[in-house]
Amino acid sequence: MKKIYHLSTCDTCKRIINTLNITNDFELQDIKTQAISESQINEMKALAGSFENLFSKRARLYKELGLKEKTLTEEDYKNYILEHYTFLKRPVIIYNTAIFIGNSKKTVEAAKLAIHE
Repeated sequence: MKKIYHLSTCDTCKRIINTLNITNDFELQDIKTQAISESQINEMKALAGSFENLFSKRARLYKELGLKEKTLTEEDYKNYILEHYTFLKRPVIIYNTAIFIGNSKKTVEAAKLAIHE
């Protein structure tokens, strides 16, 4: 599978996608206009190891809802991501059986290496 979950309105996502120099066989899913399905989040979790690894603790809603003060379970992380796209750490790049989550320089470089090996 070659897929990128992103936000088309996010400049960081746009920059990363351009940096990756991806081929036409990649599927791009704008998570704001095409919500993540339960099967998609379960697929991501299988590659990522946990829902928490996919969850963005930098999301404004994370602070607004006071989630930092709560102890969240794996089910909570999953439900929040399904409930609102902002909780998915972006972008999520899936290349074959590898997953790259987030926008850190290290993550983006690792994705780039995997894609262009």
